[in-house]
Amino acid sequence: MEKQQFKTESKRILDLMINSIYTHKEIFLRELISNASDAMDKLAYKSLTDDKLAVDRAKLEIVLIPDKSARTLTVKDSGVGMTKEELEANLGTIARSGSLQFKQEMAKAEGVEESDLDIIGQFGVGFYSAFMVADTVTVTSRAAGSEEAWCWASSGADGYTLTPCEKAEPGTEIVMVLKPDSEEDKFEQFLDPDELDALVKKYSDYVHYPIKMERTRTRQKEKPADAGEDYKPEYETYNEWETLNSMVPLWQRPKSEVKSEEYHDFYKEKYGDWEDPLAVIHISAEGAVEYKAMLYVPAHPSYDFNARDFEKGLQLYSSGVMIMDKCPDLVPNHFRFVRGVVDSADFSLNISREMLQHTRQLKVVATNLEKKIKAELLRILKDDREKYEKFWKGFGLTLKLGALADYGAHKDLLQDLLLFWSSKENKLVTLAEYVSRMSEDQKYIYYASGETPAQIARLPQVERITDKGYEILCLTDEPDEFVMQALHELDGRALKSAADPDALPESDEEKAAAEKKTEENKDVLDFVKEALGDKIKEARISKILKSGAVCLSLDGPFSIEMAKYFMKMEPDSAKELQGGRILELNPDSGAFAALRAAMDGDRERAKQYAELLYHQALLIAGLPLEDPVAYSELVCSLMN
Repeated sequence: MEKQQFKTESKRILDLMINSIYTHKEIFLRELISNASDAMDKLAYKSLTDDKLAVDRAKLEIVLIPDKSARTLTVKDSGVGMTKEELEANLGTIARSGSLQFKQEMAKAEGVEESDLDIIGQFGVGFYSAFMVADTVTVTSRAAGSEEAWCWASSGADGYTLTPCEKAEPGTEIVMVLKPDSEEDKFEQFLDPDELDALVKKYSDYVHYPIKMERTRTRQKEKPADAGEDYKPEYETYNEWETLNSMVPLWQRPKSEVKSEEYHDFYKEKYGDWEDPLAVIHISAEGAVEYKAMLYVPAHPSYDFNARDFEKGLQLYSSGVMIMDKCPDLVPNHFRFVRGVVDSADFSLNISREMLQHTRQLKVVATNLEKKIKAELLRILKDDREKYEKFWKGFGLTLKLGALADYGAHKDLLQDLLLFWSSKENKLVTLAEYVSRMSEDQKYIYYASGETPAQIARLPQVERITDKGYEILCLTDEPDEFVMQALHELDGRALKSAADPDALPESDEEKAAAEKKTEENKDVLDFVKEALGDKIKEARISKILKSGAVCLSLDGPFSIEMAKYFMKMEPDSAKELQGGRILELNPDSGAFAALRAAMDGDRERAKQYAELLYHQALLIAGLPLEDPVAYSELVCSLMN
């Protein structure tokens, strides 16, 4: 028996196959099962045109046989098998795929595209993943229609032997002698029936042939009729063959044949949730890319959803075999809460089938899924507002951040899904609903920021807007003002902060009156600036206050709420913003009159009034007092 060498520069390439291509050693079982499934597909195809090949489809199966005493794991199939020449060609030449060649030949013979034939293995390297876990691999195969059987054996890159042998039935049997355990790798786990069962369910549950394994079970013996009161139950062990895989994935069935309970049970079992999903999106797409998908919108965020190491992505299957547990490219960040599976034979996979190549097909599917998810959320928003608001409570912030991401690239897609609290309706509303209620004389869509809608309603800056009868959107989440700036406008109506000086149209007479008030009170403004020093950039007669005495604004494009966000996230940047604080004063208020009077009679007390007004403005804005103790002493001294 002469040892033969692989037909490539074997050692280097085989080392690469074993050590570099696959990330997880457990993948070997998926690859061997996929090859076995291919072998039975080939037999089924060939039997259609070869009358000599009588196939009993009920006997097409894959069998796993773990043997702890011999430290071997066997994978058997009843497929097409291989001749001596095919064994040598397919296993003696690394990266030569018999599945790919068969697919090409069948497509040519039937005059169809290769993509129309469903064959999993295409690269010819999956078999060699067995060497990740095995020291020796023996393949015994008998081709369908042949009486000869051949045995291929190898211990790795040194070469292989090919000898005649006996095999009762057509098909292929692979026996792996597992490597010794080490501190890093416990290969004996692949002889544990429970572990094999779990791996089949994880990677190969939807292979459309039964995957069987004999299991040892224990049962209680029947109680003898003459047993007395002191009888103790006796137990016995027995063996039975079990089918490990379900074979027919839920997403491959027509929607009309799937009950809602089946959708929900699948979701809760697969994703470990205790609550039914909010929505199910079942897709069967044809066209440029054919795929099936089953997507779920959860009823609430998972425990790790907001963690930094949360991984988004959908499970990717190719012809019923799981290729990736989480494919991030199939779902955008703004819909990263969506869970589910996508199954297609049209994706271009890389050589290890663990990673997806970035292809046009992938982008097409991802774009279609994004549209389907948005359409489903809009449907819920329209048909079941209570359910959508439940969804919004858990994932609204994710959609808002999505509208901001990539410099607002997704804002047009997401703006219809956003909700904000309405000052007039006292409930969450969409932007479109707000616009539908705007009066003819209302130029802008107004918003204001604060911790709660109740607190926003009391802000002195919003008084002039609400007195006009205009509705205000209450922004209570940190990114809200950034979202408004990203959206900019809706249906030609600009979004405008109620705190902006030009939030209401101003006549020439009103402008002239405002300029006159500024000029008349220039001495007070100069005094306040001098009293407060670097705490403010400027004291200004306010255009936005109606009955309130004071408020704070910022010079430039940033609002107070944005400054608060930067204070939290980037303290160094916030220091620069603090230098642009503007103290706005209402010249018609009693507090302003008291300040002017003190300037004329007691300038030290006037300085205290200026300090008091500044601290009041900080409190209204929700900004921290620079020295709470000093503020308390100031109030007490004025009371004295």
